[in-house]
Amino acid sequence: MQRIIKHNEIVDETWHLLPKDASFDDLSNCDDYIVPLQMWRDHAHALQARDGGLGVWLDSDEEAEEIGDQVQHFRVIALNFPAFTDGRSYSNARLLRDRYQYKGELRAIGDVLRDQLFYMARCGFDAFALRADKDPQDALQSLKDFSVTYQGATDEPLPLFRRR
Repeated sequence: MQRIIKHNEIVDETWHLLPKDASFDDLSNCDDYIVPLQMWRDHAHALQARDGGLGVWLDSDEEAEEIGDQVQHFRVIALNFPAFTDGRSYSNARLLRDRYQYKGELRAIGDVLRDQLFYMARCGFDAFALRADKDPQDALQSLKDFSVTYQGATDEPLPLFRRR
């Protein structure tokens, strides 16, 4: 079982993250699933009718605007980082939190590394599924790498000079 960082704690993963090529017919009625965006597009009504928890995941080339007016349907929204050099999901996180007021769990998945967690949290992520070869205990400490931030962000909208 995978361990993730969620709300500054290491916890056991309870959600099933489905691959892009997953079939709707493979889902059980009561498990918690994070489905790919295309499955949501194709089966939104049937997914909402299930008894289990519902989440959706967006790849870095998919836009948050596609689900912006539907965020209330998801307990989890996962944003994929296919490579640590691909930062498009940071923008999607800011849009989901700031523009669309998403209050549920916002999870980083994919090539998630320790050095990114502090900045991901500033953009609104509150859960992190690290790469399998990374230690979650070590990564958890990275959320405390900096004690003061100068710029405003999702976690602290006011810049430092306005907080004084």
